[in-house]
Amino acid sequence: MKYLTNSATLSDLDFLSVWIEKDLNKELFKEYAKTHFIINLHMNDPETDVAIQRLLDAIRKEKSWRYRLRTQSIYRYATAAILVGILATAYFFRTNVFTTSVEDGGTPAIVNTNVIEQGTDKAILTLEDGSQIALEKGNAIQTRNAKSNGEEIVYEGNSKDIIELVFNHLTVPRGGQFFIELSDGTKVWLNSESQLKYPVSFMEGQAREVELVYGEAYFEVSPSTAHNGAEFKVLNSSQEVEVLGTAFNIKAYKDETNIYTTLVEGKVLVGPAERKQRLVPNQQLDFDLQTHTTTIKEVDVFNEISWKDGIFSFEEESLQNIMKVLARWYDVKVVFENEAIKDEEFIGLLRKDQSLNKIISTIKDFGIIKDFEFDEKRLILR
Repeated sequence: MKYLTNSATLSDLDFLSVWIEKDLNKELFKEYAKTHFIINLHMNDPETDVAIQRLLDAIRKEKSWRYRLRTQSIYRYATAAILVGILATAYFFRTNVFTTSVEDGGTPAIVNTNVIEQGTDKAILTLEDGSQIALEKGNAIQTRNAKSNGEEIVYEGNSKDIIELVFNHLTVPRGGQFFIELSDGTKVWLNSESQLKYPVSFMEGQAREVELVYGEAYFEVSPSTAHNGAEFKVLNSSQEVEVLGTAFNIKAYKDETNIYTTLVEGKVLVGPAERKQRLVPNQQLDFDLQTHTTTIKEVDVFNEISWKDGIFSFEEESLQNIMKVLARWYDVKVVFENEAIKDEEFIGLLRKDQSLNKIISTIKDFGIIKDFEFDEKRLILR
């Protein structure tokens, strides 16, 4: 994954440029792409060789960019270090990657000079008395029950003598993310535009319950065996997750009409209280809030949880949905002046540690959009 994660050196890129020119290596590339990135429909397309040439053009362009840009690799699931490197900058679209040539030249010009930087670790902690504390890097705080270094907040262990539950709220704004360790040792990663309600200390002998008020969160739950059998539940306005295992992801944004619960490890019961369904690892339950119907399907869990490790991973996702994700992380409003490009589908990875300008510039390089403009906190796509 050296190229995808920008850890390939210039000599690596030189090697790749020569390596893929050989017929046998082209076939290896196509086989790998079938399995991992590019839609099967296109792999028998007569334009495949043209697409490879475009990827090579992108590699050559990246070689020139590397003299001006150094980034850190954060993709910890890296395999096939050399082969994956030829997959351009991890941007692949269903139609255009096989039909649109990459323009020559450097990074496209941006209409104005403001750079939209990536989000950061930040949140608002609301205490039981209603007072609020801003959590952000460099701002260490200590409350009666918790401490924070500005990048995470950790609660003390459960108290045996509490007689009433006291709740805090952790709210992560657009352009933010945050980690919290609850008093029972459960770990929670909160994505942008999310809010979690939880007790500062769980009561012994009672079920451990928290509420994902809205947004997205990944949970690694401390097992019930460590808490005298006390079960763990995640509540939402429309469903309940009863945890029988340890690791899962819930996405329940206010501006979306579906709630997605994805199981990584263990078992969960999920759904409206009267008709919960059991999930096993690699399954996702899709609860449609409009029709009140549920669907269970197999998913690649990496695509669902990679956000917590600094990667957005998309598989056959529309540009419109991708822009929803980016809008939350970069805290911008996206305007489509060209409605037709909303349905372009994407396969690949986006690193969360790069500016939005660079991401959109690369999308333009691949011909998906004709132009773009940043107007303060608005991104206009043409």
